[in-house]
Amino acid sequence: GVQAVMKEILPLLHGDALTVNGKSIAENAARARNRDESIIKSLEDPWIREGGLAVLKGNLAPDTAITKPAAIAAEMRTFTGRARCFDSEEEANQAILDGKVQAGEVVVIRYEGPKGGPGMREMYIAMKLLYGRGLALKTAVVTDGRFSGTNNGCFVGHVSPEAAEGGPLAIVEDGDTITIDIPNRGLHLDVSDAEIQARLDKWKRPQPKFKSGYLALYARLAESADKGAIIKHRVD
Repeated sequence: GVQAVMKEILPLLHGDALTVNGKSIAENAARARNRDESIIKSLEDPWIREGGLAVLKGNLAPDTAITKPAAIAAEMRTFTGRARCFDSEEEANQAILDGKVQAGEVVVIRYEGPKGGPGMREMYIAMKLLYGRGLALKTAVVTDGRFSGTNNGCFVGHVSPEAAEGGPLAIVEDGDTITIDIPNRGLHLDVSDAEIQARLDKWKRPQPKFKSGYLALYARLAESADKGAIIKHRVD
């Protein structure tokens, strides 16, 4: 099945790329056969013309952010609301449980990226709590952490640069207006460039959550989410 899908989308792939069996993607796909075109559709007649993921950019995500429009209701793919900011997943979860998050707000969960977490945890609990309180289609979530493939509602993750690196997510304040515009691939903070810079100039990096051990090293050395959250330093 997978090879048959890859054969259909081969014009979009790097067919000459080698795979683990020593053959190229094109060579592997050549042996495949699409046995049911009502299941595996062609490029000319796809199930959906856009992919399941979307890359957003804007003054809140100068590098990139990721969302999953395939899991977001059409009426929620454009959302504007006032920010409610939390510096950890636990803070956000407790506020939602306590009824402090209201319809029309954008829940900002920051310092949960590769460096800030450290480790870039999955923010699915906040989304499930919003769903349980009937707010999944009335609020949005923006985070430098990850999100679950089973999320409901409007959500944006992988915001880069992350808050712990001094990205704009770090200086969002409660009440700021945030617009998520998935059709136009935008993530915008309705604050002037001058004000954003002024806030960044005053920003101070929080103390690391770990001061020794592997997590301390990872928090110091990890790349941004848009670069794979890897440690690229080498010891030759």
